[in-house]
Amino acid sequence: MMNTGLKINWSAIPQAEFLTGDAYVAYRDPAGHYHDGLFRVFHTCVLHETDGYYYSFVAVTESRDLINWTESRILTPKDHRLNYSSPGNVIRYNDEWVLCFQTYPMNQANQSFGDQTARIFTVRSADLVNWSEPELIRVKGPDVPVEEMGRMIDPYLVEDKDVPGRWWCFYKQNGASMSYSEDLQNWTYAGRIDSGENVCLLLDNDEYVLFHSPENGIGVKRSKNLKDWSDHQHLTLGQQEWEWAAGRLTAGHFLDLRHIAEIGKFVMFFHGSVSRKIQPKETHGNASLGLAWSDDLLHWDWPAKS
Repeated sequence: MMNTGLKINWSAIPQAEFLTGDAYVAYRDPAGHYHDGLFRVFHTCVLHETDGYYYSFVAVTESRDLINWTESRILTPKDHRLNYSSPGNVIRYNDEWVLCFQTYPMNQANQSFGDQTARIFTVRSADLVNWSEPELIRVKGPDVPVEEMGRMIDPYLVEDKDVPGRWWCFYKQNGASMSYSEDLQNWTYAGRIDSGENVCLLLDNDEYVLFHSPENGIGVKRSKNLKDWSDHQHLTLGQQEWEWAAGRLTAGHFLDLRHIAEIGKFVMFFHGSVSRKIQPKETHGNASLGLAWSDDLLHWDWPAKS
């Protein structure tokens, strides 16, 4: 189906920040998708409730012009023992949409980081609106018990550029771990690479481009074979000008939309959090979503760039 979106007026986008968090709600871990003229940005929504627990959800906001965005709509249940969160990306597989994300269980009040039972999951949809029940991604293979898989977060799915029908799942465990599957059901563990969290991959000039999150900013690695990687960039965009991202800028998610006439660029979504001096819990409160764009993955623009 052809895309029928509005031509993006880049100069009309008023600001890089498009979904604003505060001390009570955080918006994190964006995973962008574009289909039939509509941008969807799946993301983590984190609430710190009066019972002392952090509750995380997978949520979505939508836009046709990158200017006007809908309110964040929650997609997953409220349960601090699960805390579905950190959507990785949406792929098309067997006439369905497949979205991957993690659990981030917190079993004690005021616990701010997910425990060792965090695992990764997929859900499926025919319409990008209604989603199936989550299904565990058994990235260590069918014979490894769930309790022995180890803590893992931040999944991302990408098809092998040289082996059609082979899918890779990257996930945060001991750097970035990698597993592959021919059917999204049976997985084989294939090793790990040095990397931060929130991995995202694109293809550019027959190379894999891997984006990841070090302590601050977005790191960029390249490889032709998923084995040998070289470091290329460290992006911080307009962080020095943005109070809303002064504490940390991270979790870059990239879409290659150069082939879409009304867009014609790479689009990046990311989250930023305010200065630690203002909000010590920068991992949760005061985190907002932002965007930028590029013609070549090297040079980036954003609204009101000085």
